[in-house]
Amino acid sequence: MSGEPQATAAARGLVVAIDGPSGSGKSSVSRAVARRLGTAYLDTGAMYRAATWWCLEERVDLADQAAVAAAVDVMPLVMGIDPAAPSVHVDGTDVGEAIRTTEISTAVSAVATNLAVRAELRRLQRALIAAESSASSADAADTSFSGGRGIVAEGRDITTVVAPDADVRILLTASEEARLARRSLEVHGAADAAAVEATRDQVLRRDRDDSTVSQFHVAADGVVTVDSSDLDFEQTIQAVLDVVEQVMAPAATRPDAVTGGEGPAR
Repeated sequence: MSGEPQATAAARGLVVAIDGPSGSGKSSVSRAVARRLGTAYLDTGAMYRAATWWCLEERVDLADQAAVAAAVDVMPLVMGIDPAAPSVHVDGTDVGEAIRTTEISTAVSAVATNLAVRAELRRLQRALIAAESSASSADAADTSFSGGRGIVAEGRDITTVVAPDADVRILLTASEEARLARRSLEVHGAADAAAVEATRDQVLRRDRDDSTVSQFHVAADGVVTVDSSDLDFEQTIQAVLDVVEQVMAPAATRPDAVTGGEGPAR
């Protein structure tokens, strides 16, 4: 890249929204992209995991959707949005590791498919995005982590429902085989047949459940697809940064403005 993309205007920070299926690498890639761009980072999936942890901690029956929604409404959640050290605290407790356990991974879809919960967490997500992207140059340093430079937010619905007006919207995807192998390495430290099989339910079943309330397999209009199936981690980061740079470039200098193409796509 010839340089880092700049915010669209002094009073608005850059907003990059990244969605995609489980195991596509959207969390680790988004975090790395945020560090490169000097913005805040928001893992919206961690918010659903935190809500699940909170409900289990409060002994709420996850099958009771009204009770779950009521619990989430009063959940004392604090999201740390520093990409160098993102954190999740609930009622003063650091739950960063606890929400990544198999217990939470197995149960989270029951909470994530609760429409009332989704509405509440979307409200919180929009507030966090606004705090990073709407601060004026005069007060940005005092009101936002990034000093008004913006945010990279990733997770379900982020490109279509939570932040449909984001400056850059990306669907980060990969083949089922690649996603299972990556998640197996992350969870089990291996990608052999046994590890992949042990991870299959967490990846595919969760995607199947979540797809009943969210679309994240096919890019919506205006959303750029980046397929990382054959890319390593650094290549995927660069592919996303390339899309950001191309989308944010002045219209006259974009490749599609010259060639008549459809814009950045992979």
